[in-house]
Amino acid sequence: MPELSTIFVFMTASLTLNLVPGPDMLYVIARSVGQSRRAGLVSALGIGGGIVVHTLLLACGLSALLISIPVAFEVIKYAGAAYLLYLGIKTLITKENLSLNGALPQEKLSRIFRQGVVTNVLNPKVALFFLAFLPQFTDPSRGNAFWQILFLGTLFNTSSTILYCGVAWVAAGASSFLNTRPGFTKAQRWFTGSVFILLGVRIALSERS
Repeated sequence: MPELSTIFVFMTASLTLNLVPGPDMLYVIARSVGQSRRAGLVSALGIGGGIVVHTLLLACGLSALLISIPVAFEVIKYAGAAYLLYLGIKTLITKENLSLNGALPQEKLSRIFRQGVVTNVLNPKVALFFLAFLPQFTDPSRGNAFWQILFLGTLFNTSSTILYCGVAWVAAGASSFLNTRPGFTKAQRWFTGSVFILLGVRIALSERS
């Protein structure tokens, strides 16, 4: 395990980075506003599941291997972009989007969780970030880097998941307040679909460097 001073610096940096709005936060907000608080919270947990995968890949050295192969990077990138574009277009073109009480339909929470995991795992920029960030805080003199990476990844994941759950709670609360306003449900659908599409385009245009 790294020294306490290193852990303190790592947590400070992690919290600072997590507070900067990024694709994962926007995804959670879109789910919270477009569906419900539970959907937003489950999406945050799904993102956390994706971070677990990235942490394990990094600890095993597979992240560096995948990123060093241009074709692998491109395949993952375009798969992730296509998946988000699919979710966005599906949201925009679905006509049966209103229930009897005027709310957007609720997807199964298990499906929402899987979508959160897949969205995060298929974003190669997350792998690049972990590859650049976590190893800076490992110390070869303090034991196997594998366990240090797992420890640091867990700390980062815990802080980001707590933050995203808070974001989901607030965003869903604001959505519930506005839900009584005329036309807001339609705006929810367009907001959610547009965010997914923009995130897909962002991933598709991302570069390795």
